[in-house]
Amino acid sequence: MQRHRFYAPPTQFTTTTVSLNEDEAHHLSRALRLGEGDHVFVFDGSGNEWECEVARIGKREVELNLLRQLTGAVESPLDLTLAQALVKGDKFDWIVQKATELGVTRIAPLGAEHSDVRWAEERAEQKLQRWRRISLEALKQCGRRRLVEICEPAPFNGFCESARQTPCLIFSERGGQSLREVSVKLPNVAQLSVCVAPEGGWSERELQKAEANSFIAVHLGSRILRTETAAIAAVTLAQHLFGDLR
Repeated sequence: MQRHRFYAPPTQFTTTTVSLNEDEAHHLSRALRLGEGDHVFVFDGSGNEWECEVARIGKREVELNLLRQLTGAVESPLDLTLAQALVKGDKFDWIVQKATELGVTRIAPLGAEHSDVRWAEERAEQKLQRWRRISLEALKQCGRRRLVEICEPAPFNGFCESARQTPCLIFSERGGQSLREVSVKLPNVAQLSVCVAPEGGWSERELQKAEANSFIAVHLGSRILRTETAAIAAVTLAQHLFGDLR
């Protein structure tokens, strides 16, 4: 039986009920044509999920009764940040979707010297909302219960300053250590950032800035990967070595 999952923020829960907002309510009642008495699942974006029964369908909202809270781990124990250089077209959308499925905690879009796109302030909120919507849909599909934080884009130098308190890996085609070598030096890592370059790679100044902030240079083998491939490979390997894909 197909499992229908919906999202409602914690403020929409009481001790016995939860209400869905207009978009989620429309999806339940109009797109899926579910009705009163049907069972669905609702998560709050903070790590909790309940099996629910549809109690009332209104014009713009749906009210459900909470039946039981789900248990069991679905989130990675690794607090993982993907710091991804901005890329053109729908590649960033795809990276957001797949990184969400693979369990990242947050995605930090970066402006890099060799990025083939520049952040347009007039469209900033529109793009952020799009990425958050894509991430939410991926959460519903993969069974996660915590929202992924999609940060506002920042220049690479600014990210270096803010992230230097935790281990940071910067992936480069110009050498560096293997992830296996790094994992030996970073046992029991609970928090990690991985930085992935744009199609044009990191500039020499960016690599020097990363080194000055104690970022660890790593490689993904002998082949040069597209940025979206490198992003998913980096996240997968990080989850394998430090998270829940062991």
